[in-house]
Amino acid sequence: MPNLTSTLEFLLLEFSDIQELQIIHFFVFLAVYLVAVTVNLLIITAVVLDHHLHMPMYFFLMNLAVLDLGSITVILPKAMDNLLMNKRSISFSGCVAQVFFYFLFAGSNFAILIVMAHDRHIAICHPLQYEAIMHEGACIRMAASAWIAGILYATLHTSGTFAITFCSNIINQFFCELPQIVKLSCSDLYLIETGILLFSAGLFGGCFIYIIITYMKIFATVLRMPSVNSRKKALSTCIPHLTVVSLLLFTGMFAYLRPPGNTSSEMNVICAVIYAILPPLLNPFIYSIRNKEIKTALLKLIDFGLFPQISSSKILLVKLS
Repeated sequence: MPNLTSTLEFLLLEFSDIQELQIIHFFVFLAVYLVAVTVNLLIITAVVLDHHLHMPMYFFLMNLAVLDLGSITVILPKAMDNLLMNKRSISFSGCVAQVFFYFLFAGSNFAILIVMAHDRHIAICHPLQYEAIMHEGACIRMAASAWIAGILYATLHTSGTFAITFCSNIINQFFCELPQIVKLSCSDLYLIETGILLFSAGLFGGCFIYIIITYMKIFATVLRMPSVNSRKKALSTCIPHLTVVSLLLFTGMFAYLRPPGNTSSEMNVICAVIYAILPPLLNPFIYSIRNKEIKTALLKLIDFGLFPQISSSKILLVKLS
């Protein structure tokens, strides 16, 4: 096969040869993207504007929403452009940027989730020390460290991936997915990126074990609480976070730790949608459904901005629910 290291573009997976089906896929992606952007922006705006949410937990939740917004924006707009214009190409630099920014947002996302687990642990297990430990400066440093970790993680993957010699420019996915790019290699350099992927799997697994141990301590403390209301309040802040962690980790494992082999294009697309599209779409709903403060803030934001005359009764209902 010819050496395509100097290729100017990659060819992505086509959803269908039929233009009408391409348009249908475009509108499905557009609907998903608009919903994800809207709900994540609502979370960000609510945390910024509502002074009741100016606490470490919601500061980290705002960072999570920014990262979710970024990760889905890296993928879907280009896919929608290709669908609408009936094309399948992405420039080499565009593919590099897509890999870099996706891993930046994904890596930072998981780092923020670890920080949020630490925050819940301090709040529930050591409440008297919470303000001294989770002060504003500490929260900012933790969030900045998560973003820096994401940048380093993305740099590691991007440099390892695009040091490869490519013998094809056809990617069997609708975006520049790293495992599909590695399959294009015709040199042993792909082993570098394979090693990075295995290292990442071990690192993420270790972080997940840390989160599980943290939550075992949290649940042990919650069970010792004498008040039923205290237990419910503690669980209402922990369960959404644990759900989001599980969603991110297990969907990523489903996609990246599948047995090697020639899987169908349809299965590749399904896997990509599960791990790259569903978490940014579902995370805001998971948090808003279980968290009364978020629900109240979102209702204030929507009602006061759009329908101020009917706001008070709805907010009262949310507080009573």
